[in-house]
Amino acid sequence: MKLVDFDGMFDKKLSSFVKRNAGKLTAEQLEDAVPLLYSKFGDAVIPSLGASPRGYYAAMGDDELVKCLCAHVKNFVPVSAFLARELEKRPACNTALVRMLPAADGALVRQIAGVLGSSREAVPAYMPLLTACGEDEELKELLADFIKQNADLVKEAAISNYKSGVERPLMLEILSCVKQRDDRVFDILISEFRSSDETQMLAGYLAAYGDERALPYLYDRIAGDVGYVEFRELKYAIEALGGEYSERRDFSGDTAYELISSHTAADDIFAVFNQSAEGAGGKK
Repeated sequence: MKLVDFDGMFDKKLSSFVKRNAGKLTAEQLEDAVPLLYSKFGDAVIPSLGASPRGYYAAMGDDELVKCLCAHVKNFVPVSAFLARELEKRPACNTALVRMLPAADGALVRQIAGVLGSSREAVPAYMPLLTACGEDEELKELLADFIKQNADLVKEAAISNYKSGVERPLMLEILSCVKQRDDRVFDILISEFRSSDETQMLAGYLAAYGDERALPYLYDRIAGDVGYVEFRELKYAIEALGGEYSERRDFSGDTAYELISSHTAADDIFAVFNQSAEGAGGKK
């Protein structure tokens, strides 16, 4: 099996394209053109291979394609979108990749997750990996992002991990993304909200979960002694759940409020200054 760095090839072609068009295209136009150029490159036949990047992978069997991904990772050859997309559209490859996850190292897990995304097949397999990431925060965040997109599939595992004290902050975040209403999830989120000083974060979780039964607890907290930043997050959560809070509050002396207000005032002054300058410039 020949490992081909298609992304490296594309980068060279792109560099040549940029040089040829220097001064003809703006930076924004070049940036917008890159995805289209990459897509066209995927269908261009590479003489040395006798195939286009898409065609090269399309000609491989399922087992060969999976082995190709593993070889790319093992040999530090960049995995192109053409390889990832060919794997993604083959159910047999997806199943094989899921089975590989428990024994895969971090680099391979990243590539497999990039192919499988938040699929129903993959998300349950991500959870034990998430809790075994250790200090690899980047991998942990990647897996958590995919899990949150299909959180109902791992609800039971998330509840169990939370109760066992395993990655509690992450389990709370995942539970807040569960769509199906469950009293156990609601009770966990409310209990944390009532007992924790992390008002902003937990109010956001309640808003994300979307259960209006949280409104009384949010009203009770916002009526108390809270800072401006907390107030804003609580107000947002209340409104997200269909409630309303219109009582005027004085946050004079609050550092965050003063800072935000000073920036807002400066922006307003600058806007007026610009309008005045434009008006003056228009007079002859």
